[in-house]
Amino acid sequence: MLLLRFVAADIRRMWIGAIVIVTLVALATGFGIAINLQERALRLGSARAAERFDLVIGAAGSETQLVLSSVFLQPSPLPLLDGDVLKRLSEDKRVAWVAPIGFGDSFEGAPIVGSTDQFVTDGGIRPLREGRSFHAHDEAVIGATSELALGDIIKPMHGLAGEGGHTHKELAYKVVGRMAETGTLWDKAIVVPIEGVWSIHGLGEHIAEGQEANAISTHDVDEDQSHAAHEHEQSLGPPWSGQVPGVPSIVLKPRTFADAYKLRAEYRRDATIAVFPAEVLTRLFSALGDARTVLNFIAFGAQVLIAIAVVLVSIIHLEQRRRQIAGLRAFGAPRLAVFTVIWLELMALMASGILVGLGIGYIAARLISGAMMQKSGFVMPVGIEAEELGFIAILLMTAALIAAIPAWRAYRQAPAAALR
Repeated sequence: MLLLRFVAADIRRMWIGAIVIVTLVALATGFGIAINLQERALRLGSARAAERFDLVIGAAGSETQLVLSSVFLQPSPLPLLDGDVLKRLSEDKRVAWVAPIGFGDSFEGAPIVGSTDQFVTDGGIRPLREGRSFHAHDEAVIGATSELALGDIIKPMHGLAGEGGHTHKELAYKVVGRMAETGTLWDKAIVVPIEGVWSIHGLGEHIAEGQEANAISTHDVDEDQSHAAHEHEQSLGPPWSGQVPGVPSIVLKPRTFADAYKLRAEYRRDATIAVFPAEVLTRLFSALGDARTVLNFIAFGAQVLIAIAVVLVSIIHLEQRRRQIAGLRAFGAPRLAVFTVIWLELMALMASGILVGLGIGYIAARLISGAMMQKSGFVMPVGIEAEELGFIAILLMTAALIAAIPAWRAYRQAPAAALR
Protein backbone atom coordinates (compact mmCIF):
# COMPACT_ATOMS: atom_id res chain seq x y z
CA MET A 1 0.00 0.00 0.00
CA LEU A 2 2.87 2.36 0.86
CA LEU A 3 4.45 1.67 -2.51
CA LEU A 4 1.21 2.48 -4.32
CA ARG A 5 0.82 5.76 -2.40
CA PHE A 6 4.41 6.65 -3.26
CA VAL A 7 3.77 5.84 -6.95
CA ALA A 8 0.58 7.93 -7.01
CA ALA A 9 2.33 10.88 -5.39
CA ASP A 10 5.23 10.65 -7.84
CA ILE A 11 2.86 10.57 -10.85
CA ARG A 12 1.00 13.62 -9.52
CA ARG A 13 4.30 15.46 -9.17
CA MET A 14 5.30 14.70 -12.80
CA TRP A 15 1.73 15.02 -14.20
CA ILE A 16 2.73 16.85 -17.41
CA GLY A 17 5.11 14.10 -18.44
CA ALA A 18 2.54 11.48 -17.41
CA ILE A 19 -0.09 13.04 -19.67
CA VAL A 20 2.36 13.10 -22.59
CA ILE A 21 3.24 9.41 -22.17
CA VAL A 22 -0.41 8.35 -21.80
CA THR A 23 -1.42 10.39 -24.88
CA LEU A 24 1.34 8.95 -27.07
CA VAL A 25 0.58 5.37 -26.07
CA ALA A 26 -3.20 5.93 -26.45
CA LEU A 27 -2.90 7.33 -29.98
CA ALA A 28 -0.63 4.52 -31.17
CA THR A 29 -2.93 1.87 -29.64
CA GLY A 30 -6.09 3.54 -30.94
CA PHE A 31 -4.72 3.60 -34.49
CA GLY A 32 -4.15 -0.17 -34.50
CA ILE A 33 -7.49 -0.95 -32.84
CA ALA A 34 -9.42 1.27 -35.27
CA ILE A 35 -7.84 -0.48 -38.28
CA ASN A 36 -8.83 -3.93 -37.01
CA LEU A 37 -12.36 -2.94 -36.01
CA GLN A 38 -13.11 -1.06 -39.23
CA GLU A 39 -11.80 -3.78 -41.51
CA ARG A 40 -13.89 -6.43 -39.77
CA ALA A 41 -16.98 -4.20 -39.72
CA LEU A 42 -16.70 -3.62 -43.47
CA ARG A 43 -16.23 -7.34 -44.12
CA LEU A 44 -19.18 -8.39 -41.95
CA GLY A 45 -21.45 -5.67 -43.30
CA SER A 46 -20.65 -6.56 -46.91
CA ALA A 47 -21.16 -10.27 -46.29
CA ARG A 48 -24.54 -9.57 -44.67
CA ALA A 49 -25.60 -7.47 -47.66
CA ALA A 50 -24.74 -10.29 -50.07
CA GLU A 51 -26.15 -13.26 -48.13
CA ARG A 52 -29.53 -13.32 -49.93
CA PHE A 53 -27.86 -13.18 -53.37
CA ASP A 54 -26.87 -16.78 -54.02
CA LEU A 55 -26.12 -16.43 -57.72
CA VAL A 56 -26.16 -13.34 -59.94
CA ILE A 57 -26.16 -13.53 -63.74
CA GLY A 58 -25.49 -10.65 -66.10
CA ALA A 59 -24.25 -9.81 -69.56
CA ALA A 60 -20.56 -10.29 -70.28
CA GLY A 61 -18.51 -7.62 -68.52
CA SER A 62 -17.04 -6.84 -65.13
CA GLU A 63 -17.94 -9.30 -62.37
CA THR A 64 -17.12 -6.75 -59.70
CA GLN A 65 -19.36 -4.09 -61.22
CA LEU A 66 -22.18 -6.60 -61.62
CA VAL A 67 -22.04 -7.37 -57.88
CA LEU A 68 -21.65 -3.73 -56.83
CA SER A 69 -24.66 -2.71 -58.90
CA SER A 70 -26.92 -5.69 -58.11
CA VAL A 71 -26.08 -6.20 -54.43
CA PHE A 72 -24.97 -2.74 -53.29
CA LEU A 73 -27.10 -0.69 -55.70
CA GLN A 74 -24.12 1.34 -56.88
CA PRO A 75 -25.34 3.36 -59.90
CA SER A 76 -23.56 2.20 -63.03
CA PRO A 77 -24.80 1.44 -66.55
CA LEU A 78 -24.68 -2.33 -67.03
CA PRO A 79 -25.10 -4.01 -70.42
CA LEU A 80 -28.53 -5.60 -70.77
CA LEU A 81 -28.90 -9.34 -70.56
CA ASP A 82 -31.06 -10.92 -73.25
CA GLY A 83 -34.63 -11.52 -72.03
CA ASP A 84 -34.53 -15.10 -73.33
CA VAL A 85 -32.07 -15.91 -70.53
CA LEU A 86 -34.65 -14.75 -67.98
CA LYS A 87 -37.38 -16.88 -69.59
CA ARG A 88 -35.10 -19.91 -69.75
CA LEU A 89 -34.10 -19.60 -66.09
CA SER A 90 -37.73 -19.15 -64.97
CA GLU A 91 -38.50 -22.53 -66.55
CA ASP A 92 -35.35 -24.28 -65.27
CA LYS A 93 -36.19 -26.98 -62.70
CA ARG A 94 -32.85 -26.43 -60.97
CA VAL A 95 -33.98 -22.91 -59.95
CA ALA A 96 -36.18 -22.39 -56.88
CA TRP A 97 -36.97 -18.82 -57.90
CA VAL A 98 -35.57 -16.23 -60.25
CA ALA A 99 -35.91 -12.43 -60.19
CA PRO A 100 -34.71 -9.78 -62.62
CA ILE A 101 -33.13 -6.61 -61.25
CA GLY A 102 -33.89 -3.43 -63.22
CA PHE A 103 -32.28 -0.07 -62.42
CA GLY A 104 -32.37 3.46 -63.76
CA ASP A 105 -35.12 5.32 -61.88
CA SER A 106 -35.20 6.98 -58.47
CA PHE A 107 -37.47 8.96 -56.17
CA GLU A 108 -36.13 11.68 -53.88
CA GLY A 109 -32.70 10.06 -53.97
CA ALA A 110 -33.93 6.52 -53.23
CA PRO A 111 -33.28 3.96 -56.00
CA ILE A 112 -36.31 2.38 -57.66
CA VAL A 113 -35.59 -1.24 -58.53
CA GLY A 114 -37.76 -3.39 -60.74
CA SER A 115 -38.06 -7.03 -59.63
CA THR A 116 -40.66 -9.59 -58.56
CA ASP A 117 -42.64 -10.62 -55.50
CA GLN A 118 -40.29 -13.58 -55.08
CA PHE A 119 -37.36 -11.22 -54.59
CA VAL A 120 -39.29 -9.02 -52.15
CA THR A 121 -40.17 -12.01 -49.95
CA ASP A 122 -37.00 -14.02 -50.67
CA GLY A 123 -39.06 -16.80 -52.17
CA GLY A 124 -41.77 -16.53 -49.52
CA ILE A 125 -39.54 -16.98 -46.45
CA ARG A 126 -39.15 -13.30 -45.55
CA PRO A 127 -42.50 -11.73 -44.51
CA LEU A 128 -43.12 -8.02 -44.93
CA ARG A 129 -43.08 -5.73 -41.91
CA GLU A 130 -46.17 -3.83 -43.10
CA GLY A 131 -48.82 -4.19 -45.78
CA ARG A 132 -48.52 -6.63 -48.64
CA SER A 133 -46.48 -7.22 -51.75
CA PHE A 134 -47.37 -5.60 -55.07
CA HIS A 135 -50.15 -7.14 -57.18
CA ALA A 136 -50.22 -4.60 -60.02
CA HIS A 137 -47.82 -2.68 -62.24
CA ASP A 138 -48.46 0.56 -60.37
CA GLU A 139 -47.74 -0.66 -56.83
CA ALA A 140 -44.51 -0.56 -54.85
CA VAL A 141 -42.90 -2.00 -51.73
CA ILE A 142 -40.47 0.19 -49.79
CA GLY A 143 -37.43 -0.66 -47.69
CA ALA A 144 -37.55 -0.84 -43.90
CA THR A 145 -35.92 2.57 -43.27
CA SER A 146 -37.60 4.46 -46.10
CA GLU A 147 -39.24 7.71 -45.02
CA LEU A 148 -42.25 6.95 -47.21
CA ALA A 149 -45.45 5.51 -45.77
CA LEU A 150 -48.09 3.10 -47.01
CA GLY A 151 -50.42 4.87 -49.39
CA ASP A 152 -47.85 7.41 -50.62
CA ILE A 153 -47.61 8.02 -54.35
CA ILE A 154 -44.22 7.70 -56.08
CA LYS A 155 -43.48 9.46 -59.33
CA PRO A 156 -40.29 7.89 -60.67
CA MET A 157 -37.50 10.06 -62.04
CA HIS A 158 -35.17 8.81 -64.74
CA GLY A 159 -31.62 9.98 -64.08
CA LEU A 160 -30.72 12.63 -61.50
CA ALA A 161 -32.33 16.00 -60.87
CA GLY A 162 -30.15 18.81 -62.20
CA GLU A 163 -28.28 16.43 -64.50
CA GLY A 164 -30.80 16.00 -67.28
CA GLY A 165 -33.12 13.77 -65.27
CA HIS A 166 -36.84 13.87 -65.94
CA THR A 167 -39.91 12.61 -64.10
CA HIS A 168 -41.91 9.86 -65.80
CA LYS A 169 -45.53 10.80 -66.42
CA GLU A 170 -46.58 7.45 -67.84
CA LEU A 171 -46.99 5.73 -64.49
CA ALA A 172 -46.99 6.46 -60.76
CA TYR A 173 -46.60 3.86 -58.02
CA LYS A 174 -48.61 3.50 -54.84
CA VAL A 175 -46.82 2.17 -51.74
CA VAL A 176 -48.60 -0.97 -50.52
CA GLY A 177 -45.97 -2.65 -48.32
CA ARG A 178 -42.74 -2.28 -46.34
CA MET A 179 -40.02 -4.93 -46.27
CA ALA A 180 -38.39 -6.25 -43.10
CA GLU A 181 -35.10 -4.64 -42.10
CA THR A 182 -31.98 -6.23 -43.58
CA GLY A 183 -29.26 -3.80 -42.51
CA THR A 184 -28.33 -3.23 -46.17
CA LEU A 185 -28.82 -0.60 -48.85
CA TRP A 186 -32.09 -2.30 -49.78
CA ASP A 187 -33.62 -0.83 -46.60
CA LYS A 188 -33.78 2.53 -48.43
CA ALA A 189 -34.78 1.16 -51.82
CA ILE A 190 -38.17 1.11 -53.53
CA VAL A 191 -39.02 -2.19 -55.22
CA VAL A 192 -41.65 -2.21 -57.99
CA PRO A 193 -42.82 -4.88 -60.46
CA ILE A 194 -40.33 -5.34 -63.29
CA GLU A 195 -43.33 -5.20 -65.64
CA GLY A 196 -43.93 -1.62 -64.53
CA VAL A 197 -40.31 -0.70 -65.25
CA TRP A 198 -40.55 -2.28 -68.69
CA SER A 199 -43.83 -0.50 -69.38
CA ILE A 200 -42.63 2.92 -68.23
CA HIS A 201 -39.63 2.67 -70.55
CA GLY A 202 -41.68 1.50 -73.53
CA LEU A 203 -40.67 -2.15 -73.29
CA GLY A 204 -44.09 -3.77 -72.92
CA GLU A 205 -43.82 -6.49 -75.55
CA HIS A 206 -43.58 -9.18 -72.84
CA ILE A 207 -47.36 -9.19 -72.28
CA ALA A 208 -48.80 -12.56 -73.16
CA GLU A 209 -50.91 -12.98 -76.26
CA GLY A 210 -54.60 -12.43 -75.47
CA GLN A 211 -53.82 -10.36 -72.35
CA GLU A 212 -53.95 -6.61 -72.00
CA ALA A 213 -51.81 -4.33 -69.91
CA ASN A 214 -53.26 -3.22 -66.62
CA ALA A 215 -55.34 -0.12 -67.24
CA ILE A 216 -56.92 0.10 -63.78
CA SER A 217 -55.39 2.61 -61.40
CA THR A 218 -55.58 1.53 -57.77
CA HIS A 219 -54.64 4.96 -56.42
CA ASP A 220 -58.22 6.10 -55.84
CA VAL A 221 -59.96 2.88 -54.80
CA ASP A 222 -60.10 1.11 -51.49
CA GLU A 223 -58.39 -2.17 -50.68
CA ASP A 224 -61.38 -4.42 -51.47
CA GLN A 225 -61.94 -2.78 -54.83
CA SER A 226 -58.22 -3.04 -55.51
CA HIS A 227 -58.24 -6.80 -54.89
CA ALA A 228 -61.29 -7.16 -57.13
CA ALA A 229 -59.51 -5.29 -59.86
CA HIS A 230 -56.46 -7.54 -59.50
CA GLU A 231 -58.51 -10.60 -60.32
CA HIS A 232 -58.83 -9.27 -63.88
CA GLU A 233 -55.18 -8.35 -64.25
CA GLN A 234 -52.41 -10.39 -65.71
CA SER A 235 -50.26 -12.06 -63.09
CA LEU A 236 -46.88 -10.52 -62.31
CA GLY A 237 -43.59 -12.34 -62.44
CA PRO A 238 -42.67 -15.64 -64.09
CA PRO A 239 -43.55 -17.48 -66.17
CA TRP A 240 -43.26 -14.72 -68.75
CA SER A 241 -44.54 -15.29 -72.27
CA GLY A 242 -44.06 -13.38 -75.46
CA GLN A 243 -40.97 -11.23 -76.01
CA VAL A 244 -39.21 -10.44 -72.71
CA PRO A 245 -37.09 -7.25 -72.64
CA GLY A 246 -33.46 -7.28 -71.55
CA VAL A 247 -32.48 -6.73 -67.90
CA PRO A 248 -29.26 -5.52 -66.25
CA SER A 249 -28.96 -8.57 -63.99
CA ILE A 250 -30.79 -11.63 -62.69
CA VAL A 251 -30.78 -12.98 -59.14
CA LEU A 252 -31.71 -16.60 -58.62
CA LYS A 253 -31.96 -19.16 -55.84
CA PRO A 254 -30.70 -22.60 -56.91
CA ARG A 255 -32.40 -25.60 -55.34
CA THR A 256 -29.15 -27.27 -54.26
CA PHE A 257 -25.43 -26.48 -54.01
CA ALA A 258 -24.80 -28.77 -56.95
CA ASP A 259 -27.37 -26.89 -59.02
CA ALA A 260 -25.71 -23.61 -58.08
CA TYR A 261 -22.32 -24.70 -59.43
CA LYS A 262 -23.85 -26.25 -62.54
CA LEU A 263 -25.77 -23.05 -63.32
CA ARG A 264 -22.68 -20.94 -62.65
CA ALA A 265 -20.63 -23.02 -65.07
CA GLU A 266 -23.41 -23.06 -67.68
CA TYR A 267 -23.82 -19.29 -67.73
CA ARG A 268 -20.14 -18.36 -67.62
CA ARG A 269 -19.74 -18.50 -71.35
CA ASP A 270 -20.48 -16.59 -74.54
CA ALA A 271 -22.49 -13.44 -73.74
CA THR A 272 -23.23 -14.08 -70.04
CA ILE A 273 -21.38 -14.18 -66.73
CA ALA A 274 -22.55 -15.88 -63.54
CA VAL A 275 -20.98 -15.09 -60.18
CA PHE A 276 -21.31 -15.96 -56.54
CA PRO A 277 -21.28 -12.49 -54.89
CA ALA A 278 -19.47 -13.93 -51.86
CA GLU A 279 -16.69 -15.11 -54.18
CA VAL A 280 -16.29 -11.64 -55.69
CA LEU A 281 -16.31 -10.05 -52.23
CA THR A 282 -13.55 -12.44 -51.15
CA ARG A 283 -11.33 -11.07 -53.92
CA LEU A 284 -12.18 -7.51 -52.90
CA PHE A 285 -11.40 -8.34 -49.27
CA SER A 286 -8.09 -9.79 -50.39
CA ALA A 287 -7.16 -6.41 -51.85
CA LEU A 288 -8.51 -4.76 -48.73
CA GLY A 289 -6.41 -7.16 -46.66
CA ASP A 290 -3.28 -5.92 -48.46
CA ALA A 291 -4.19 -2.35 -47.54
CA ARG A 292 -4.86 -3.45 -43.97
CA THR A 293 -1.42 -5.10 -43.83
CA VAL A 294 0.23 -1.85 -44.90
CA LEU A 295 -1.74 0.13 -42.30
CA ASN A 296 -0.87 -2.43 -39.63
CA PHE A 297 2.82 -2.06 -40.47
CA ILE A 298 2.45 1.69 -40.14
CA ALA A 299 0.67 1.26 -36.80
CA PHE A 300 3.35 -1.18 -35.62
CA GLY A 301 6.09 1.26 -36.64
CA ALA A 302 4.36 4.03 -34.72
CA GLN A 303 4.07 1.81 -31.66
CA VAL A 304 7.78 0.89 -31.82
CA LEU A 305 8.79 4.54 -32.12
CA ILE A 306 6.57 5.47 -29.19
CA ALA A 307 7.96 2.60 -27.12
CA ILE A 308 11.50 3.85 -27.79
CA ALA A 309 10.41 7.39 -26.93
CA VAL A 310 8.87 6.20 -23.66
CA VAL A 311 12.09 4.38 -22.71
CA LEU A 312 14.24 7.41 -23.55
CA VAL A 313 11.96 9.80 -21.65
CA SER A 314 11.95 7.44 -18.68
CA ILE A 315 15.74 7.15 -18.64
CA ILE A 316 16.14 10.93 -18.85
CA HIS A 317 13.61 11.29 -16.05
CA LEU A 318 15.55 8.78 -13.94
CA GLU A 319 18.80 10.67 -14.53
CA GLN A 320 17.10 13.76 -13.11
CA ARG A 321 15.99 11.70 -10.08
CA ARG A 322 19.37 10.05 -9.38
CA ARG A 323 19.85 11.86 -6.08
CA GLN A 324 16.28 11.06 -4.95
CA ILE A 325 16.75 7.35 -5.72
CA ALA A 326 20.18 7.38 -4.08
CA GLY A 327 18.66 9.02 -1.00
CA LEU A 328 16.04 6.28 -0.77
CA ARG A 329 18.73 3.64 -1.01
CA ALA A 330 20.86 5.43 1.59
CA PHE A 331 17.92 5.47 4.03
CA GLY A 332 17.56 1.73 3.69
CA ALA A 333 15.17 1.21 0.79
CA PRO A 334 15.98 -2.19 -0.76
CA ARG A 335 16.90 -2.47 -4.44
CA LEU A 336 13.73 -4.44 -5.19
CA ALA A 337 11.56 -1.66 -3.73
CA VAL A 338 13.21 0.93 -5.99
CA PHE A 339 12.78 -1.39 -8.99
CA THR A 340 9.10 -1.92 -8.11
CA VAL A 341 8.34 1.79 -7.70
CA ILE A 342 9.88 2.73 -11.07
CA TRP A 343 8.26 -0.25 -12.82
CA LEU A 344 4.82 0.45 -11.34
CA GLU A 345 4.99 4.12 -12.35
CA LEU A 346 5.79 3.36 -15.98
CA MET A 347 3.44 0.37 -16.16
CA ALA A 348 0.56 2.44 -14.76
CA LEU A 349 1.12 5.16 -17.36
CA MET A 350 1.45 2.78 -20.31
CA ALA A 351 -1.47 0.58 -19.21
CA SER A 352 -3.63 3.69 -18.89
CA GLY A 353 -2.59 4.75 -22.38
CA ILE A 354 -3.39 1.30 -23.79
CA LEU A 355 -6.85 1.22 -22.22
CA VAL A 356 -7.59 4.79 -23.34
CA GLY A 357 -6.37 3.80 -26.81
CA LEU A 358 -8.83 0.90 -26.85
CA GLY A 359 -11.64 3.39 -26.24
CA ILE A 360 -10.27 5.82 -28.85
CA GLY A 361 -10.01 3.05 -31.47
CA TYR A 362 -13.55 1.85 -30.76
CA ILE A 363 -15.03 5.35 -30.96
CA ALA A 364 -13.07 6.12 -34.14
CA ALA A 365 -14.30 2.91 -35.78
CA ARG A 366 -17.90 3.68 -34.80
CA LEU A 367 -17.64 7.18 -36.25
CA ILE A 368 -16.09 5.94 -39.50
CA SER A 369 -18.68 3.16 -39.81
CA GLY A 370 -21.48 5.64 -39.15
CA ALA A 371 -20.20 8.00 -41.85
CA MET A 372 -19.79 5.14 -44.33
CA MET A 373 -23.24 3.79 -43.45
CA GLN A 374 -24.82 7.15 -44.23
CA LYS A 375 -23.11 7.11 -47.61
CA SER A 376 -23.35 3.43 -48.53
CA GLY A 377 -26.54 2.43 -46.72
CA PHE A 378 -25.49 -0.89 -45.21
CA VAL A 379 -24.79 -1.51 -41.55
CA MET A 380 -21.20 -2.19 -40.49
CA PRO A 381 -21.21 -3.78 -37.02
CA VAL A 382 -18.39 -2.58 -34.77
CA GLY A 383 -17.60 -4.58 -31.66
CA ILE A 384 -14.71 -5.54 -29.42
CA GLU A 385 -13.93 -9.22 -29.87
CA ALA A 386 -11.26 -11.73 -28.81
CA GLU A 387 -8.84 -10.44 -31.46
CA GLU A 388 -8.75 -6.97 -29.90
CA LEU A 389 -8.51 -8.37 -26.37
CA GLY A 390 -5.56 -10.51 -27.46
CA PHE A 391 -3.94 -7.46 -29.03
CA ILE A 392 -4.38 -5.52 -25.77
CA ALA A 393 -2.88 -8.41 -23.79
CA ILE A 394 0.18 -8.44 -26.05
CA LEU A 395 0.57 -4.67 -25.66
CA LEU A 396 0.35 -4.96 -21.88
CA MET A 397 3.02 -7.67 -21.81
CA THR A 398 5.23 -5.56 -24.08
CA ALA A 399 4.67 -2.55 -21.82
CA ALA A 400 5.73 -4.65 -18.83
CA LEU A 401 9.01 -5.46 -20.56
CA ILE A 402 9.58 -1.85 -21.63
CA ALA A 403 8.92 -0.57 -18.10
CA ALA A 404 11.53 -3.03 -16.77
CA ILE A 405 14.37 -1.34 -18.73
CA PRO A 406 14.56 1.96 -16.78
CA ALA A 407 13.55 0.14 -13.58
CA TRP A 408 16.55 -2.17 -14.02
CA ARG A 409 18.84 0.83 -14.46
CA ALA A 410 17.53 2.27 -11.19
CA TYR A 411 17.99 -1.14 -9.54
CA ARG A 412 21.66 -1.25 -10.50
CA GLN A 413 22.38 2.34 -9.51
CA ALA A 414 24.95 2.64 -6.70
CA PRO A 415 23.87 5.07 -3.93
CA ALA A 416 27.37 6.36 -3.27
CA ALA A 417 28.03 7.20 -6.93
CA ALA A 418 24.68 9.00 -7.24
CA LEU A 419 25.25 11.11 -4.09
CA ARG A 420 28.82 12.04 -5.02
